[in-house]
Amino acid sequence: MRTGILLAVLLGGLACAAPAGATDLAIVGARIIPAPDAEPVDDGVILVDAGRIEAVGRAGEVAVPDGTPRLEAGGQVVVAGFWNSHMHLLGEPYRDVPGQPAGKLAAVLQEQYGRWGFTTVFDLASFGGDAPALKQRIEAGEVPGPRLLSVGMPFFPLDGTPVYTRQLLEEAGVSSPEVAIAEEGRARAIRQLDEGLDGVKLFTGAILGRDGVKLMDAPVAAAVGGVARARGKPVFAHPTTVRGMEIAIDGGANVLAHTTPADGPWNDGIVARLVRDGVAVVPTLAMFEIEIQREPAPPAVVERFVGNGQQQVAALAGAGGTILFGTDAGYVEAFDTTRELQLLATRAWTGGRSSPA
Repeated sequence: MRTGILLAVLLGGLACAAPAGATDLAIVGARIIPAPDAEPVDDGVILVDAGRIEAVGRAGEVAVPDGTPRLEAGGQVVVAGFWNSHMHLLGEPYRDVPGQPAGKLAAVLQEQYGRWGFTTVFDLASFGGDAPALKQRIEAGEVPGPRLLSVGMPFFPLDGTPVYTRQLLEEAGVSSPEVAIAEEGRARAIRQLDEGLDGVKLFTGAILGRDGVKLMDAPVAAAVGGVARARGKPVFAHPTTVRGMEIAIDGGANVLAHTTPADGPWNDGIVARLVRDGVAVVPTLAMFEIEIQREPAPPAVVERFVGNGQQQVAALAGAGGTILFGTDAGYVEAFDTTRELQLLATRAWTGGRSSPA
């Protein structure tokens, strides 16, 4: 906030040419960050028409049509729309999506994601087939909302339905998506991707509560991951433990959906492998804090547990690895991004040493 962010979202594709038609709004005098790897545009102009970005450029390069309302940015920063790389379409608003009024769905999406600047969200497991239905309605222009990507049904290990998903499956009226053998996993991955889903998610380490963690058989992980990678689709993995991470990486995972704070700090070997194999990590630190506080755990235990996750993120980033932003919203009622950003900012990105944020 100290950088003076004016807007957290640009509501559409960027174009360099001025529009031919009318313009609803001109944001002028802004410092524009059009993409994380792009050079900032100082003294920039953004033209918005019907809720979409029509032109972006420096003053003098983009003409503001006469009579267009102006928002003077005064050098404040405008950034491109954010990605939430780990969320879930769960709960009452997303049940029976085909039968839900468009206005209701649009209002929920705006409240949960749009207001926090997300223009793309990735659903990393939902049940009952409502994710594809919502994706279709958004893409058809019927429901205004962020671009939606989804893995649909995840892949659980045999006898490894996570304890916290059992009620969700019951409410959705579907059986647990456990996979017994590699060929079964391969066939379902083909079917789901044929249906238009955008990736797969492996539970390589599934939490069973007091029964511990159930690991996915490595051949199953490799079979499912191989189908997705052959099609250029991402492979997400829920690892839980370092061994779950190893199975995920061997199976071709592109993204770990969480860190593994229960296993303590990551050593240099683990970090080096993640970097070498190009595996990104979504920290979800606020989710871990919420979950362990439910136990309830003493503050010192919470701090140590979450601190392990912070160390893992800092070590990976310090080694040149890739960190993706995600909240696990939908599973936890944490749509506000503030706490996740605070936890990410409370350690330096060089080895996890304490640093003033």
